[in-house]
Amino acid sequence: MPLDDYGVLSGTLHRRDRDQPDALGRWSRVRFEVDAPEGRHHCAVDVDSAEPSVGIRWKVFTLAASVLEPVPALPPGYHRLATSSGSGALDLLRHPALVDRPGRLFPRRPPAWLQHLRDRLSPPRPWVGGSPLDATGAVEAVLVPGRRILVFGRPYGQGPGMRDIHQNQGDPPGSPWWTQNGIWQDGAVLTRRPDGRYDVFVSAFSDQADQTDTNGHPA
Repeated sequence: MPLDDYGVLSGTLHRRDRDQPDALGRWSRVRFEVDAPEGRHHCAVDVDSAEPSVGIRWKVFTLAASVLEPVPALPPGYHRLATSSGSGALDLLRHPALVDRPGRLFPRRPPAWLQHLRDRLSPPRPWVGGSPLDATGAVEAVLVPGRRILVFGRPYGQGPGMRDIHQNQGDPPGSPWWTQNGIWQDGAVLTRRPDGRYDVFVSAFSDQADQTDTNGHPA
């Protein structure tokens, strides 16, 4: 079934760290701590898959606080979110501020002047692929200690903290996470810049689909 405890943690980033590399020089998680009224939350972002044949991909970009409403106005602490549009929940395949681009207006590439205008109004947000070390560097660039932070995912079963901070839909049939597929329940890390905008890190595994049905299963 989809995640029944999806939400967002709002707080202040205390520190970050990374797992020690394995024999192949890979890091499986970037760990960080968030201060909130409930105490210090221990969070982790996966930068490698448990499956050797599955890789990681990610996006890093900046968003205005207004496109994330109502979440930026929430007080510090953990808040459950309805898994639906408008609640503040994230969906990497549906949220207009997160997708690569909405549907094309032209069957072919538009003229250069129009393409330039489209890129300014709606910057492309393609996925980036690379090694676990590349992904580690990407998420660490966003995790600036002292910043206000928003962590989308779900709480650990024991102790304050957040997990599943990645795409939570599109897992293929036979995957251990197939039953957890769902829409409007994706994870992400966002930190507030001095200018009020948010730096964003989102990620997905290479076997997760780019298009899903209303149940979050591959379309």
